[in-house]
This record gives sequence, C-alpha cells and structure tokens, in this order.
Amino acid sequence: MKVFFTILIALLTTLSYSQIQITGTIQDEFGQPIYGANIFIKGTYDGAISDEKGVFKFETTAKGEQILQISFMSYETITSKISIENYKKKTYTLKENINTLDAVVVSAGTFKAGDNSKTTALKPLDIVTTAGSVGNIIGALETLPGTQTVGESGRLFVRGGESDETQTFVDGIRVAQPYGATANNLPTRSRFSPFLFDGVTFSTGGYSAEFGNALSSVLLLNTINEPDQSQTDISVMSVGAGLGKTQKWEKSSLTFNASYINLAPYQLLVPQKIDWNKPVQSYSGESVYRRKFKNGLLKVYGAFDYTTFDINQKDVNFAEKRNIDIQNKNFYLNTSYKGYLNDNLQLQTGFGFGYGQNKIGIQNDLLQNNERALHYKLKFRQTITSRIKLNVGGDFFHTNFDENYTAFQTNRFDYGYQNNMTAIYSEAEIFFSKKTAMNVGLRSSNASIIDQFTIEPRVSFAYKIAQNSQFSLAYGNFNQTANADYLKYNSNLDYEKTQHYIFNYMYNKEGRMLRAEAYFKNYDDLVKYDDNQPNFNSNYTNTGYGYAKGIDLFWRDNKTVKNLDYWVSYSFIDSERDYKNYNKEVTPNFIANHNFSVVTKYWSDKLKSQISATYSFNSGRPYNNPNIAEFMNEKTKSFNNLSLSWAYLLSQQKILFFSVTNVLNANNIFGYQYANTANINGQFQRQAITQPANQFFFVGFFWTISDNNKTNNLDNL
Repeated sequence: MKVFFTILIALLTTLSYSQIQITGTIQDEFGQPIYGANIFIKGTYDGAISDEKGVFKFETTAKGEQILQISFMSYETITSKISIENYKKKTYTLKENINTLDAVVVSAGTFKAGDNSKTTALKPLDIVTTAGSVGNIIGALETLPGTQTVGESGRLFVRGGESDETQTFVDGIRVAQPYGATANNLPTRSRFSPFLFDGVTFSTGGYSAEFGNALSSVLLLNTINEPDQSQTDISVMSVGAGLGKTQKWEKSSLTFNASYINLAPYQLLVPQKIDWNKPVQSYSGESVYRRKFKNGLLKVYGAFDYTTFDINQKDVNFAEKRNIDIQNKNFYLNTSYKGYLNDNLQLQTGFGFGYGQNKIGIQNDLLQNNERALHYKLKFRQTITSRIKLNVGGDFFHTNFDENYTAFQTNRFDYGYQNNMTAIYSEAEIFFSKKTAMNVGLRSSNASIIDQFTIEPRVSFAYKIAQNSQFSLAYGNFNQTANADYLKYNSNLDYEKTQHYIFNYMYNKEGRMLRAEAYFKNYDDLVKYDDNQPNFNSNYTNTGYGYAKGIDLFWRDNKTVKNLDYWVSYSFIDSERDYKNYNKEVTPNFIANHNFSVVTKYWSDKLKSQISATYSFNSGRPYNNPNIAEFMNEKTKSFNNLSLSWAYLLSQQKILFFSVTNVLNANNIFGYQYANTANINGQFQRQAITQPANQFFFVGFFWTISDNNKTNNLDNL
C-alpha cells in the first residue's frame, strides 16, 4: 500500500510540473480593461475569464503550437497563434464589432425606405398611404426635402437637376423608361406599382460608385424577396380596376398584378380644363418570379403597359386648338441573381431589357419613336475583414433610339442614335470603429458616341458623435451623356459634368428622426442650343454651366402622440444655369427657392380608419416674359396643395379608400407659354400652364383574400 501511494504522489507531482501557466491582459482600443472576456485554447477545455482589471490566467497541459481564442460580447473575436513552451505574458486588444445595431452608417445624400434600414426616413407603406400620392412613388418622394414639385411634369426633379438627371433601377438593373406616356405640360406617373416593392433607396446626391450616368440622383427600387403567404388582391376604383395574385411554394413564389384604367367615366363627373376627345385608357401588368437556391436568390421581373389618349390642346401660337393623339407601348424585363460563392464572396448579376414605342399624331402630322435599351450588370462583394468590404463590378449599356417625323403630305424624315456604354467601378467600405466609417470608390465609363473614359472619384465619411447622432460628408464627380432630345439630332456631344459636396447631420432615436443637410453642386459642359426648341438644324455645344446649393431639413416623429405619425420637410435652394437656349446664367424655370411639406397619418381604433393629410407649399417659380427686357425676371405665384385621404376598414380584409387632392381648390400656375412672335401691338401673348383639373377625387375598394384571413391592404395603402 505504501508503494502505491508513493507512486501516486510521484505521478501527480510529475503532472503538476508538466502544466504551463498562460496569463495576460485584455483591453479595448482605448486601453481600458475588459472584464468578462472568454479566453481559451482551441480544441481544449483550458481557459479562463478576465477579471475587473482585464487580467486572466490558467494552466494547460497542451504542448507545442496552439491557437488562443479571445471573445467578448459586442467585440470582434480574435485568435493568436502561441507556442506553449515559449509563451510570455501579453496584452491583447479587442476591437468593437461594427456589425452591431448602434454602429455608424454613411447617410449623406441618401434616404432609405426599408423596415430594416438604420437610416429609414420612409417605410414602403408610406409610398401609398401619403395623401395626394394616390399610389404614385414619385408623389410620395416629393414630400422629401431636396425635391421640386413640378406639377406640369410629374417626374422627379432633385436639387437643381431636371428629371432626366435621375436614373431609376429595379433590383440593381437600370430602367430606361420609368415614366408613363404624356403630352406637353400634362403630368405623368411612375410606371411601377409600389405593391411589389419592399425597399426604396432615394439618393439626393453623392451616391455610390456602383451607379453612374446621372448628374443628380438615383432611385433604387427593390422587389420583395419572399412574400409572407399566398393571397389574392382585388381592387375596384373610380378610375378602373385591378387584380393581383401571389402564389407561394416551398422554394419559389410568383406574384402578378394587372390593371385597367379608363378616365372617361370619372371625367364625366369631374370638370376638366383639358378638351379630351378620348381620355386616358391603359392596360398594364407586372409580375415577379422568385426562386431560392442554397446560397442565393433569383428574381425575374416583367412589366408592360399600353396607353392611349386623344386631346385638343390649346397653343398660344395657333388660333384653334391642336389635336394630339398618343399611343404608347412599353415593356420591361429584368432578371437578377444575388448569392454567395463562399462565406466571404457575394455575387450580384443581372440583365435588363426595355422597349418603348410612341405614336404621336399632331394635327395631320405623325411623329413616331422607338427606344430599345439593354443593361448587363456584374458585381462582386468581398468581405476582407469584418471592417473592410470591397465591391468590384462592371456594367454594359446599349441604347438604340430611332425617330421619324412625317409632316402632312410630305416625305418622312428619319433620325436617331445608338450608344454603347461600358463602365467599371470599385468601392471599399471601411469601418475604423463603430463611430467612424468611410466609403471610397472610383468609377470609369466609356460611351461609344464620345469614345473617351471618365474618371469619377466618390468618397463619403461618417462619424458618430453621440449614441443617437452622427454626421456624414460626401464628395463625388458625376458624368452623364446628353439627353436623347439632343442626341437624336446631334450625337457628337460631350459628357455633361457635375461635382457634389454634401454635409449631413442625423439624429435617430425611438421613432424620431432629424436630418439636416447642406450641399453644393457645380455643373460644367451642359448642352446649349440656339433655337426656341431643340431641332435637327439647331447648333449644339457643351458650353453650358451652373451651380446649385441649399439646405434640406427633415423631421419625422411617430412616438410622441399615440397612433400619430408625421413628418415635416423644408428645402431652400439657390441654383442658376446657363444652358439650353438661355442667354445668361439664371434660375431655371422648374426651381422654387423654398419648398415645404407636412405629412400626417393618424390611426383611429374607434373609427377603424387611417386618416392622412398632406400640405405642400412651393414659392414662385421664375419664367421669361419677352415683353420685358430682363431675361427670366418674373415669378409665378406660390404653389399650395392640401390633400386628404381616408382608409376605412369595412372588415378585416376589406378596405374602402377615399382621397382628394387640393382640397382648398387652389388654382396653381406652373408658368406661362408665350407666343413665338409679337402681335400688331408689339406684345407677346401668353397662356397659363395649369393643372388639368384643380382637384382629383379617388374612391377605391380593396379586398384581400389570404390563408390567414387577416392580411389587408392597409399593409400597402
């Protein structure tokens, strides 16, 4: 027995001497000790927890080269290769994990509508519940600062830029024809139904190097990745009817909607300022097919519409009204794939095709045009570390535009242009800490009609100054090929150019958001021509220039008052350009210096209703009166519009919706058309450019049929 205990003691003594102590200190980036960090040798049970001074110690029987792993909540896990026999006490520094919810985000020049976005200013639901928008994406965006309400157009004008200076993308693929058909001084609408989209990113400037060929902004629309369930949506409206269907399977889903719009019955009841021979009539539809794979998601999106109308339009240059007859066909197909090739490498690719055709009768003359547009996209996103991500990609665009004009009893005149554009870009997203982040990018493109490469650096920086507030800076160079209205006559025009400088402050806490942004834009090489309108025999140059500067303010609050959600927007802009046929640098006729809007939404449980009101104000816009010597020296009266809407829940899945725009019946004037020649008294006659009707009334019934018997269109209205 004594021999046994002697052997046992000797063995334990030998084992104790074979253990080696591992010790060290854990601290953060500022040298402060971290209490409670977990330290251990991978593949063993040997480890310890750091104390209040950040010190740890433990013994191990492991030998040779080993991996020491250190982790702590909200900090990045680190590993260190150590040699057990040669280990010496060491201090380890943990960095904050920038993937946490309170990390800084780069927000300069960008509004996002997505429930998971840290910089969300609008939600997808807001696109259609904003009074006055009547389901029009552009109508909702016009309540944000940085936009201009150009009532005679209906398109998106941003920070001193015209509507063609904004590009629209669906799932990352460009849309060449984002607006519906219209005639001169008649507002149009966005082609896309908001019901298919769950994310909207609206850049008012300084956007990513991933996108180009836009001087002012980009509008990114993201279709729903996966519907919640199968359902059917039926709508009956004062202007038409619609039908939608979503079918969901285990790994795929299909959504389509179709609508028929006919304004003739409505216009029999509501007086119009326009002399309609045939009011707007349209057939349209959209569809999205989604397929989930192990590491990715495929989407196929398609949209079409066919629109016709016929009007007699007053023109100050003619004694009688001019007949305008329009037939428009549009088709858009988009396929995109986004998935991971491995844990750290993501692939995004896609292809888009757009076709638009217009047949326009002008009295006895005929104008026809066709546009075919292609876009192919390839992008890789590499996660180098949790703090550095690199985006590299390229685009190919093809545009084929042809137009012909046949005057009464004359020969046909054909013209147009083709353009191939290739682009490559790279952008790094760098997080120095949870408080500091930077995006640095470079884009270069080559258009075949110009045959020279652009150099477009982009950089943005964000710093978090407190738990709920931060500031961002952005700078970028942007180039865009000339408008199709010019290229179809002269394809030898250079890129138009601008530089953006943006400073942004954002406060965001518990349902309250404040954004304040100052910006400056400098324009060079803008297109000029020497006629009243761009014509085939006009002289075109790239000698135009200009600037835009201003301040945008945005406040949203859905916390202070129960069931009340509201936001307030204000913009001040100072902008001048010498472009088109201007004879000097002046404020363009689509710009109002002051823009203000208030949007409120209130849900009443007692009334089972959502009541919404939107008020918009724009100061007067400049226009040129040829009867006075000074160019563009007069202004219209201010624009005012109060709109109301009421969504009433008839039952859990049935909604009755009422909306009226311009409740106060304001006679808004957007400018004046002057005669091309003076009368016998030497005066140029004019006519006001106004709304087609002072008010628009809308009534709709929306019925959702779903498996859970709970879903309703208040999710979308």
